[in-house]
Amino acid sequence: MARPDKVAPGQTAGSAVRTIAVTRQDARTAKAAARRDAILDAALDEFSAKGFASARLEDVAKRAGIAKGTIYLYFADKETLFQELIRAKMVPVVGSIELALATGLPLRAIVEQAIEIFVREVYGTRRREVIRLLISEGPRFPAVAEFYYREVLSRLLKALRGMLRSAHERGELKSDALVRFPMLLGAPGIIAIVWSGLFDRFEPIDVRAMMRVYFDNLFGTGRAA
Repeated sequence: MARPDKVAPGQTAGSAVRTIAVTRQDARTAKAAARRDAILDAALDEFSAKGFASARLEDVAKRAGIAKGTIYLYFADKETLFQELIRAKMVPVVGSIELALATGLPLRAIVEQAIEIFVREVYGTRRREVIRLLISEGPRFPAVAEFYYREVLSRLLKALRGMLRSAHERGELKSDALVRFPMLLGAPGIIAIVWSGLFDRFEPIDVRAMMRVYFDNLFGTGRAA
């Protein structure tokens, strides 16, 4: 790293100072981002262990290895922390699904892509814990449920309706029932997440295979319904 009193060849003292300032700012930004991620991971641990109502910010801080007051530099309160947990964990995968649904490929090809994204990016990660939390905590905390609907579900439903409407217009769907009720396509994913939390240790399931069976029954094997 260049220092003001040891200027690199071809570099002025002023540019050396600016380089040092930028490097230090980048380091501070990276440190802040890492600390924010650590808080979010600790919050997911704490919310999953105790539920949203019983979780305390001091315990989140302890899990993250920071002082409680440090949390308030990043999040205003516990509800904001939960909302940012949803945004950080779920919104990126929503974008991936939106892109898959907008490809214009045949319906079954899109369904296969969506299955892979769900298994790889949701079911196979801690994102399924976020969804599980929403299922258990959402009825008691409607503001959190509303936030999830606005940031995640409304976008997915809009993308699904557009994809299904196009499939219907191409003749791949015999009726517009799924256009009206696109949430039916999410049913096997929710079943898999609930099952994994309650019964997986007794009878684990092959999630990909189960979802394919579901869509075969919904659309017919190898053809649209």
